[in-house]
Amino acid sequence: MHKRQLGSSGLEVSAMGLGCMSLSFGYGPAQEKTVAIQLIREAFDKGVNFFDSAEAYGPYANETLLGEALAPIRDQVVIATKFGFRSGLVSDGLDSRPETIRAVTEAALKRLRTDRIDLLYQHRVDPNVPIEDVAGTVKQLIEAGKVRHFGLSEAGVQAIRRAHAVQPVTALQSEYSLWWREPQAQILPTLEELGIGFVPFSPLGKGFLTGSIDERTTFAADDFRNLVPRFSEENRKANAHLVEVLGQIAEGKGATRAQIALAWLLAQKPWIVPIPGTTKRHRLEENLGAAEIILTAADLASIESALARITVVGDRYPAHLQQRVNR
Repeated sequence: MHKRQLGSSGLEVSAMGLGCMSLSFGYGPAQEKTVAIQLIREAFDKGVNFFDSAEAYGPYANETLLGEALAPIRDQVVIATKFGFRSGLVSDGLDSRPETIRAVTEAALKRLRTDRIDLLYQHRVDPNVPIEDVAGTVKQLIEAGKVRHFGLSEAGVQAIRRAHAVQPVTALQSEYSLWWREPQAQILPTLEELGIGFVPFSPLGKGFLTGSIDERTTFAADDFRNLVPRFSEENRKANAHLVEVLGQIAEGKGATRAQIALAWLLAQKPWIVPIPGTTKRHRLEENLGAAEIILTAADLASIESALARITVVGDRYPAHLQQRVNR
């Protein structure tokens, strides 16, 4: 697989990473450990060297899984993880106090079976802790050799600028896809100006853009999508037109909807690295195949024209979580 640099940081990763959350958390029951490890290692064998986790995925279970899966190939991969929730629980609220960051990092190093974290993100901006204190704490961890690069997730322009002034931000991880293009307005220009890479999560719209979900789909009781307004039965039905259009474009390129959605992201900027997640081997192969698809200027114009006629409905987070983004 081709490599990409995340902004001007010098951090080189595979053009597509693997988001590992769904192996442990968020989309129904966790995968059986040996199956999950096999998927992670297969991704590596197919050229992926960029793996994304967080203490909140479990909590802790995903980092432990990743540590075991990647231990034999640790020096050949880039591991990203995140801090920012009290006790690793989203429901317990935010906590980015310097002492918490230091403690979480030490614990994550043990779970990941490593002596350094390649990319450490603040999972969400904490309004109770100045972003300068967060960046300064990570800077100290970088100086100590425990962290290599600093990242932010779902941060707004001002937070990015303030953090970057203290410790250069290597990457921003936020939602970005064909059905959530809000970052194009202010975030992408800011990242380009500052030389910061972009790592889109949910690049397939939490599965919706694959075409495998419609208004009749039911999710497991512990699937996060049950809480997401955009995934209500009514909104899934209303958003079906986007999937239909994507299918028409995909058919014309001899590809799948997922591959076109990922190829579109890769075509936006050379410093964008999507991290689609999956629990299925055939989906992994499908997703990675997107890195070989070249969308021409005419293809991109056609997609843009089609999207201009579509209005996506439904918020992407329930109200109590929406307030934590773009600070």
